[in-house]
Amino acid sequence: MSFFASSPPQARLTLRVLAHLLRYPDAAFRAHTAELQQALRTEAALPAARLAELDALLRHLSTQPALDVESEYVELFDRGRRTALHLFEHVHGDSRDRGPAMVDLIQTYEKAGLYLGLDELPDYLPVVLEFASTQPPLQAREFMGEIAHIVRVIFSALAGRQSPYASVLAAVLELAGEKAEAVAVAPEPEMDESWAEPEVFGGCSTEGQAKPNQPQPIHIVRKSPHPSSGEPA
Repeated sequence: MSFFASSPPQARLTLRVLAHLLRYPDAAFRAHTAELQQALRTEAALPAARLAELDALLRHLSTQPALDVESEYVELFDRGRRTALHLFEHVHGDSRDRGPAMVDLIQTYEKAGLYLGLDELPDYLPVVLEFASTQPPLQAREFMGEIAHIVRVIFSALAGRQSPYASVLAAVLELAGEKAEAVAVAPEPEMDESWAEPEVFGGCSTEGQAKPNQPQPIHIVRKSPHPSSGEPA
């Protein structure tokens, strides 16, 4: 048995950072990315390679245009079922079993003296991670181990889309005592391609003209006046 398996690391701060990373990246979040990076490095509960991936994600979220990172988040987590961050969506869907599962999870939180806000659902992954951060390391790992199969589904979907957010789910799996693949970190583009200026007349084609692939003469023809205008031709 490995040391990690028998003695999970203290990951209270790391779990809270991961929870923040999975919430909507608004201005308040982006204002604190440097503090989140420092918390991850200080606690060092994750392998160096994973910390580098999370650093890259935090850098992406803090340096790219706000509209871009916010729309990326919505596209990933609010418009795709396989990447939904509500865990029971993946196991119960809209079935009647979802309600009792929610109640059981709420009771788990309340037994630990924690109560949800009115706008929070108990199976929302950031909420789950924040709860885990309040537990002793061994209990936190066991709790996350119970949801690891769902986390892996979300991780696989994000990795399939080559999203840097996959590194967050990979980190959750590792803190649950599971193995996770490395996440390729793409270099940041110097300029958003959607803002790049197209080549002048680059979309014009000479195919189908009299002399394709050769310069085409431009003929300017004076338009004949309308007969009723009285103007000379």
